[in-house]
Formats: sequence, C-alpha cells, structure tokens
Amino acid sequence: MEEGNQTGILEFILLGFSEDPELQPFIFGLFLSMFLITVLGNLLIILAISSDPHLHTPMYFFLSNLSLVDISFSTTIVPKMLVSIHTENKAISYMDCLTQVYFSMFFPILDTLLLTVMAYDRFVAICHPLHYTVIMNPRLCGLLVFVTWFIGVMTSLLHISLMMHLSFCRDLEIPHFFCELTQILKLACSDTFLNSTLIYFMTGVLGVFPLVGILFSYSRIASSIRKMSSAGGKQKALSTCGSHLSVISLFYGTGVGVYFTSAVTHSPQKVSVASVMYTVVTPMLNPFIYSLRNKDVKGALGRLLNR
Repeated sequence: MEEGNQTGILEFILLGFSEDPELQPFIFGLFLSMFLITVLGNLLIILAISSDPHLHTPMYFFLSNLSLVDISFSTTIVPKMLVSIHTENKAISYMDCLTQVYFSMFFPILDTLLLTVMAYDRFVAICHPLHYTVIMNPRLCGLLVFVTWFIGVMTSLLHISLMMHLSFCRDLEIPHFFCELTQILKLACSDTFLNSTLIYFMTGVLGVFPLVGILFSYSRIASSIRKMSSAGGKQKALSTCGSHLSVISLFYGTGVGVYFTSAVTHSPQKVSVASVMYTVVTPMLNPFIYSLRNKDVKGALGRLLNR
C-alpha cells in the first residue's frame, strides 16, 4: 500500500446486523451467550481429553486441536462485535481489521484440514485396525497437525501480503459484523485481480481437495463396514464415525450456505446472518455433537465434572 493511502486510512466502519437501537440489547445478549457456550463447551472437551488417559489417542488429540481452533475462531470475531454494540462505536482500525481478516481465514483453513486428518485417522482405524498404532504414531500425528498449521499460516499470510498493497478511496463502511476479505476488496479502488484470483484458487485447493479426501476415506470405511460379519463391530465402527460425520456436514453445509447466499442475494444482512452459522453457531455446536454422540467423551466429562 502506498504511504499516502495508508496514512489516509484510519479506520473502517462495521455496520453489523441492524442499526435499530431496540435490537442491540437482544443481539448483544444472544451473541454473548453463544460465545460463552462456545468457549466453555470446547474448553471442557480439551480438559476432559487432557485429563483422561483413556483419551490419549490420535482421534482425541485431533479433536482437542479442533476445539482449540473453534475457541480461537470465535474469539477472533465475537468479542470485537460485542464491544462495538456495548460502546455504540462501530469503528475498527486498519491494523485491527487486517488482523481480523488474517485470523478469519486462518482458523477456517485449520478446521478444514483437521477434519480431513480426522477422516484419515478413522480410515486407518477401521480399514487397517491391526496397523493403527504403528501408522498413527505420535510422530505422524504431530507432523499432521504441524502441516495443517503451516498451511494455514502461509495461506493467510499470502492473502494479507496482497491486501496490504491495496489502496482505499471510497466509503469505508463494511456491511458485515467482522472484517471479511471479500467485503474489504469491494472497498478497494486499486486493482484486486490478483486478490480475487488467489481467493478462487485457494478456495478450490483447500475446499475441494480436502473434501475429496474425506469422501474417499469414508467410501473405504463404508466398504469395510459392509464386509464386517459382527453386528457389534459394525455398531462400534459407526459410533466412532457418527460424530465426525455430523461435524463435517455442519461445517461444509454452513460454508456452502454462505457461498450460495452471497451468490444469489445482494442483501448484506442476509449474508451476515448466513455467516453467523459458520463463525459462531458451528463452533458452539461441535462440543455438543462430540459429547452427546460419544460415550468415551461423555464418560470423561462426567469424571472431570465430578472431581
């Protein structure tokens, strides 16, 4: 970004959901409640896994990382929105907005890749049970998590590095409740071709390929389950995959919902409401899905709360 343009930009204005003052207390209470539930629920999952030796397995190691990402993702967006509502100040500085753009890309990338790694873990556990402990050893698990974080960091940095070269000479009002990359690009008066190209390319690479990997893993899992002769074995295999499949469906379903809402409507409020699903609701529901559908997690949570 040129220095003259950079000094001219002091802040953006986040318009949020509604300017109706009567709705602000309701919106504040709703999002504060969802944020507290998200943090508490995912924190309990992390504590239960770390405190129970029976859950010190690759599957729950990845789950604890997913819970950490969900807490971080909500923390990136919701507190700033709550402060804006409480203080009635919708301004956000350029650097704060840049930081929010970075993390609002970084954590969804981690979510996508972690869900893919968890699908691979279930594939090895069900299709190659005798070699599971050898294949999914601590070194490989650590490497897989490191790779997901590395890809997330580098991809988000690439987006931000291109964004920092943009100049802004229009009205700096963002019709959203957080600094979302595509909304920021609409305010730029310089050429955004490279930025848009990178968005489409990385959405394809980090959206399509992980999904293909997940579908391949579960196609092999389904084939292995059909070949099982024991009804108990089938039930156990299905129970270990049910929670993960529910989370995958929720994550990709809300992501696709936001994409199609943005494509078919020009209403910023409808896009914002759709975005709530994957930024706030999904991280809030994930711990409930895993705790309600998983006997091991429910048992660990019970022991943790009884201490």
